[in-house]
Amino acid sequence: MAATGDDAAAMDSISRAPTAHLAALNAAASPGGPAEAPEHVAESPALPPKKPGTSSDGGVETAEEAVEPAELDINELCSDMFEKMSVFLQGELTGTCEDYRLLENMNKLTSLKYMEMKDISINISRNLQDLNNKYVSLQPYLDQINQIEEQVSSLEQAAYKLDTYSKKLEARFKKLEKR
Repeated sequence: MAATGDDAAAMDSISRAPTAHLAALNAAASPGGPAEAPEHVAESPALPPKKPGTSSDGGVETAEEAVEPAELDINELCSDMFEKMSVFLQGELTGTCEDYRLLENMNKLTSLKYMEMKDISINISRNLQDLNNKYVSLQPYLDQINQIEEQVSSLEQAAYKLDTYSKKLEARFKKLEKR
């Protein structure tokens, strides 16, 4: 027969009591005194103290029955812990997956930028080649321009010499005329 009422409440509070409280209860109940109480508590599981005058056949719960409500609490706490751990791990994995997606998108974008830069460099190279080909095709004309410039310079010098010579001749002619 299970305990009811005040007995059940007392048993439930005892099953949830900390070990220090149980050690104090056991020390007070044991005939050996308080010196032996910590060893006794460490060796045996927490058992509710027996009331004097009650037999084990009577209305007292056994240790297993007193532990069951605590196990239910532990089971609930464990399942709650596992649920929260599951949520935590899912969050961590989701965050990691998002980081990898971001990295993948950044790599794709970087790849596209490099492809654009490659296209630009190919166009620049092509334009530079075209400019070099045009320069090569214009080189004979540039050479002719240089030759004409040199000839103009030599003609200009010849014209200056002719001008100075003509001035000298004019000066002599005027000298001769005066005589």
